[in-house]
Parts: sequence; C-alpha cells; structure tokens
Amino acid sequence: MSSLPHCVHFDLDGAWSPDATPPGTYVDVRAWGPRLRYCTSAREVEAFYESVRSNTAKFTLFGSGDFHHLSALWIRNIAQPFTLVSFDNHPDWDIRPPRWGCGTWINRALEHPRLQKVAVWGCGNFELNWPGYLFASRRALREKQMAVWPWTERLNASGRWRWRGMTRKDWRGQFSDFARGLSTDGVYVTVDLDCLDRSEAVTNWESGLFTAEDLKWAIAELSASGTIIGGDLCGAYSAQEYKTWTQRVAAHFDHPAQTRRHSFDANLRAFQTIWPALTGGDEHHATDD
Repeated sequence: MSSLPHCVHFDLDGAWSPDATPPGTYVDVRAWGPRLRYCTSAREVEAFYESVRSNTAKFTLFGSGDFHHLSALWIRNIAQPFTLVSFDNHPDWDIRPPRWGCGTWINRALEHPRLQKVAVWGCGNFELNWPGYLFASRRALREKQMAVWPWTERLNASGRWRWRGMTRKDWRGQFSDFARGLSTDGVYVTVDLDCLDRSEAVTNWESGLFTAEDLKWAIAELSASGTIIGGDLCGAYSAQEYKTWTQRVAAHFDHPAQTRRHSFDANLRAFQTIWPALTGGDEHHATDD
C-alpha cells in the first residue's frame, strides 16, 4: 500500500464536511450512497469499486456505519500479511444474508488471502449474547481467525460465560498485551464511531463505551508494537436514503430508534482526536458545518 495516496474522503452521504481531509482528497460519490447503504448486491459493490479504485488510499474517511461493509473493499490493496483491528460496538460477523451488508462484512474481510486475524474491540450489543452469537462465523472463531473483546457490563449471563470481557478498569491492560502480541507484518485499523460513548458521537446505531481519547491511546499502542499500514474511519450520523424497498425495510427493523439530534460538533471533536492518531500526522482539516 506504500504507493497509494495517503488519504481520501469518499462522501457517500454528507456525513462529513467536504473539507474534512486535505485539498484534493475529497471524492463526491453521493450518487452511490442509496445503492450501497446498509446492504447491497455483489454486482453493485464491484461496480462501485471499479468506479473509485483509482482514488483509493492508505487511509479512508467515509460515511455512516451503514456503509461499514465498504471496509472490505479498502483492504483489497494490501499485499502483505496483516491483522485487522476493528473498534466497533458491533462484531459485524453475521453469516446470514445479505452477503454484502454492514452487519456481515467481517466475513468478506476474512476472504482476503493475506488477512491473518480479525480482532474486534468494544462490542457491546446483543450479538454477543444468546441467541445473537449463534449467527457468528463458528469456523473463524474455532480456527482463531477472529477474536472479540466485549464490554462485560453489556453481556448477560450467557455472554459472560462465553466471552472474556473487559471493563473500564482493565481494558487498557488487555489491549496492551494484545498489541505486544501481534505477530503479523502490519495492522489495518477500522474505526466505527458507534464504539464511542453516546456523549462522544452521534451515529445511526447504538453506542459503545469508548472515548475518543481511548482510541487515540489504543492506536498509539498499535503503532508502538507494529506498523499501521492503513485504516479507515466511518460511523457519523447521516439521513437514511435507500435505493430499494428491501434495503429500506430491513434497515428499518435493524436500526435503533433515533432519539438524538444530529450534531456535527460531537462527531467533529471525535474526528479531530482519532483521525490524526490513525493517519500519523496532521491530515485533518475538518470544520463544523
């Protein structure tokens, strides 16, 4: 990925200001947004990728977490062994259809021939409890291709029996041990803002328990233990627009009720903390709309 541009902002839904990243890195792909949101077909995904592949970069800013499945496209440029570290309130591991969806994309990532392991930090949603975990990729868990670190306080009795959880008091120690134990040549980091506490970001999904400063610290731990070869950030709130009625109906039943007003301010503060840590420099120019 070293020959790729440093960063790009693919604007699918207006979730971020056009000047979030440096001049020349903004790409308006809002016409694709309704076609890709929440779930889509392999045909649409491949057509989209062909339309943007010349603009792909090491670090990608894009829209709502409804588009997180596009992370499986951003990693296609990686040609070396790597670990995928995801900070997300959801494990996104569901093996049920649709094949291309924001809740199933980890399985698409696992198809990458160079991906050694997926580690998801900060899960706090129902998927870790019974019966949600029945729809995880059993093979990936059994073969230790995937591991999750959920918040203990968000697990019920069955979840606590099955998963090694973490608390606000002990998660940094666990993460430091994890970072030091990485054995692959590189790390790709994906951040969904729904992993943050509800006071830290406004998203289209349920909120997690991390703070932006937590992620800044964790990314620094990864940098100190290995090489961050790329990454992406998504998850800011945007209005939900869909192309098909199947997308609309499925998303309606899956999304939580939106009870908070959209706030550029909260998401901007989170961005200005996380993005420079992820990209390793001053590649942030976001301003509040």
